[in-house]
Amino acid sequence: MRILLVEDDLYLAASLSEALTAQHYAVDVVRDGEMAWHYLTSLPYDLTLLDVTLPLLDGLSLCQRMRSRGNHAPVLMLTARDTSSDKVKGLDAGADAYMVKPFNLSELLAQIRALLRRGQVTTSSVLGWGELRLNPTTYDVQYGDRPIRLTPKEFAILELLLHNGRRVLSRPAIIEAVWALEEPPGEETVKAHVKALRQKLRKGGASSRLIETVHGRGYRLS
Repeated sequence: MRILLVEDDLYLAASLSEALTAQHYAVDVVRDGEMAWHYLTSLPYDLTLLDVTLPLLDGLSLCQRMRSRGNHAPVLMLTARDTSSDKVKGLDAGADAYMVKPFNLSELLAQIRALLRRGQVTTSSVLGWGELRLNPTTYDVQYGDRPIRLTPKEFAILELLLHNGRRVLSRPAIIEAVWALEEPPGEETVKAHVKALRQKLRKGGASSRLIETVHGRGYRLS
């Protein structure tokens, strides 16, 4: 899952980015509304975490622009203004939820999970392929009845593969989906993560051919 965090408070942005990354999200951070719009028109985001008071383009105007241009991904607004009229303005601008600073981090993460579940098209949150099961909500992975422990990046790659099934994913496509824009690795890093993922799946009882390499193109499930 990729989240765009739009926050001009450097300390808050850094702490939120760290917390979200620890929850296995790929997080891009920008400090003004116009740069956020550039990111939103360049990449598909599963959720936007949006401060109301921003340089160049405020959060309300950015949210209205998103909705008017057909972007219906969840938006969670953050603001220091705790009045009913301000909440109404945020919701009327197109926000899906509204949280007042200072907020409880656990509450924020729970709200993000709820919005992401709401935005998913599938009726079941558990992804499966044969005997393999992955739960994006609890971060549990198992093959048959055997649990498999993965790193955050291995989990994100496996989740991406499960969402796409037999569709081939190139290494650049995996990098774009799993890594934040500020930290894109080389393709050799993707190969290393896929190798480690295969080893863990094999130890859990899965076939060594579960993740297939399509030479010159990328990876898919088999």
